[in-house]
Amino acid sequence: MSEDRRLRVLRAIVQDYVETSEPVGSKALLDRHHLGVSAATVRNDMAALEEEGLIAAPHTSAGRIPTDAGYRVFVDRLSQVKPMSTAEQRAIGSLLEGAVDLDDVVDRTVRLLASLTRQVAVVQYPSLSRSSVRHVELVPIGGPRLLVVLITTTGRVEQRVVDAGTDLLTEDGETTLATLRAELNAATAGRTLADASSELAGVPGRLDPGVREVCRAVLTALDDSLVEEREERVVLAGTANLARAGADFTQSIGPVLEALEEHVVLLRLLGTVAEQGGSLAVRIGHENPYAGLQSTSMVTTGYGAGSDLVAGLGVVGPTRMDYPSTMAAVRAVATYVSRILAD
Repeated sequence: MSEDRRLRVLRAIVQDYVETSEPVGSKALLDRHHLGVSAATVRNDMAALEEEGLIAAPHTSAGRIPTDAGYRVFVDRLSQVKPMSTAEQRAIGSLLEGAVDLDDVVDRTVRLLASLTRQVAVVQYPSLSRSSVRHVELVPIGGPRLLVVLITTTGRVEQRVVDAGTDLLTEDGETTLATLRAELNAATAGRTLADASSELAGVPGRLDPGVREVCRAVLTALDDSLVEEREERVVLAGTANLARAGADFTQSIGPVLEALEEHVVLLRLLGTVAEQGGSLAVRIGHENPYAGLQSTSMVTTGYGAGSDLVAGLGVVGPTRMDYPSTMAAVRAVATYVSRILAD
């Protein structure tokens, strides 16, 4: 019973500190929460929590604030992430479902997350390495110039202009393109990009000599699209929210801003989402491996098309964060993005 009571006291301290940003004393706890115990008992419980390293006294204040370890216990003991209201869910759906292409989906997602959580939102573009090929299109654009378009299951569109070495705006050119288009899609459609790249190697050998030269030019362009690393991108929104939370950082927010500018750092952190199976994860304070982010917390999860995880998204903010609401927002937005990609 004493352990359960101490956890209730810890939960109350976290809730009050997140709401007020002021250190919490025993009298405030008794006034705001129905703990059903005496002031002396609350003080004893607070002393035990402090001894366990779950709360601490800032400066000479009589009140206490949660430590990183205290927030961790609070998050781990959440019985469930509270669902978003029907109105909030409807707003998320209407905003995201109006997107016209993948860039628009990512842009709307990152702005929506920042608005819902009042934190810095981070969204990783769907990774080509986790995508499959939906379609390859070949479009003659004048003389020997050919537009090669690769469309993936996650909505990514990669385009290259190549010199096919022959005029394709002729009847023979149309026949060549029709044959090549059919062969390319038979070799790649529905396959992961790595598998598609392997399958493409055998295509020239199945073609007439007159089509092979055009095919080789197209394969060079497709190979660039299939293997390049340009898909490793993140988009941020809501950086100004950090300035409004400046008082929550014991030192300058400069290191935090510098870390956020290092997209490689964010990509590595979001990359761990795949290792966790795409589940909702909370990294608090010094649990972050990068020094610049050790005064922050990150709430992340994965999203994808159907059951396929293709990227991660989440938020970064001070450790004094409304964890239940933030976790609910991150999970809900990821669910809607996944649904859009699947459709």
